[in-house]
Amino acid sequence: MTDFATPEQIAHRTNAAKEAAVAAGRDLGLEITEGKVLYELFSVVVHLAPAPVVARIPTVLPHTTTPDDLTRRQQQELDVAQWLHDQGTPVIPPSPLVPRRPVRRDGFSITFWPFTEEDKGSEPDYVRNSELTADLHKALRDYPGELDFLSSAEPRFVTEGLDRLEPDVVDPADVRRAKKEWQVLEPLISDESEFRKAFPGVDVQPIHGDSPPANIFASTNGPLFSDFELITKGPVEWDLGGLGPELEAAYDRGAARNA
Repeated sequence: MTDFATPEQIAHRTNAAKEAAVAAGRDLGLEITEGKVLYELFSVVVHLAPAPVVARIPTVLPHTTTPDDLTRRQQQELDVAQWLHDQGTPVIPPSPLVPRRPVRRDGFSITFWPFTEEDKGSEPDYVRNSELTADLHKALRDYPGELDFLSSAEPRFVTEGLDRLEPDVVDPADVRRAKKEWQVLEPLISDESEFRKAFPGVDVQPIHGDSPPANIFASTNGPLFSDFELITKGPVEWDLGGLGPELEAAYDRGAARNA
């Protein structure tokens, strides 16, 4: 059975990521007296104080993600965020104080973003965020950069993950059913041509890849799209999965406004 990280291991990993970000930032010429961890879950987010720069360091990744894969995705994220910013879309863009590229340091791959003040008095408004997601999709339609098709689905990780399930974790009958259903789904999300054959009336375009309504940052200057780590190409419906009728209706209102 897979072992889970202990609190001590997580704390060690977080501190190692913070120290790597501080060292990388100093190498890039930033004045840094301390690294302040702002967030830790799948990534560690560190304010490189007093510089107005935040480092984001992915620390929990699928075992199928290689360092080169991660660097490539991070570069795509930086490029998309900068392009959206240049078009006037409200996003958190890459930091202008360092080169727009990922930096590898001590086993981590790090990207740099401007420190952005959070409106801590605001509650998440997922209805509003879902409506705003239609604006993001409209802005992304014209993105000229190269993106993979539904890479955020991680098909290889799913395939290998199903093979790794142990009988004392999941009932073998459920694993067999999941594998049978995955055999139908896997070609459709791994191959754009297969998807288009199965769904000929569905448009494909650049999408956020990771539930944009949950990744809108409430800044003191208003909501900002953020966290394009899973930027990909696919149907806009991919970004809406699991939202439910109320939030889907909010998205539809935004889409109708942009029609």
